[in-house]
Amino acid sequence: MRAAENGRLDDTDTGAPTMEQHRIDEILARPLSRELLARDVTRLAYVAGDGTPRNVPISFTWNGSQVVLCTTKNAPKLRSLRERPAVALTIDTEVHPPKILLIRGRAELDVVDGIPDEFLQMNGSYKMTAEQRVEWEAEVRSLYDGMVRIVVTPTWVKLIDFETTLPSPVEELMLQRAERERG
Repeated sequence: MRAAENGRLDDTDTGAPTMEQHRIDEILARPLSRELLARDVTRLAYVAGDGTPRNVPISFTWNGSQVVLCTTKNAPKLRSLRERPAVALTIDTEVHPPKILLIRGRAELDVVDGIPDEFLQMNGSYKMTAEQRVEWEAEVRSLYDGMVRIVVTPTWVKLIDFETTLPSPVEELMLQRAERERG
């Protein structure tokens, strides 16, 4: 672990709360990160009002610097996010070896009238016929009078591809094994 210039910890492997912005930008600019950020669903982890953890799948879009999620104005998670805005996101694949992008940040809530453009964009990649898309959008517009945009600016990221990067505990075990084999 090393101290960043601003005095905060900067270490992607220790779970430190923040990283230097240039490291975040570098990791998120990688082709694999961009591929994962173009997916449909992330898992949003947060602490609920009763103090227990929650992890919910939710559609998202990446605007180039922030992850934007949209939800109903009456979603139970909103009260929890107002009280405890620290969140973690996981975006991953379903193949072996998995590709995983971990993001931590703070949720900022933005109540909007109508349907946010991001909500329509993020749901546009699902396989729908043109007719299904028209029906879906009409249903959404008739159901919601507004939504809440949950905007997460990354303060920490880690990309795991199991080829060039591994989960930190696995890397540690591999180093320990190599030391045993040398000894």
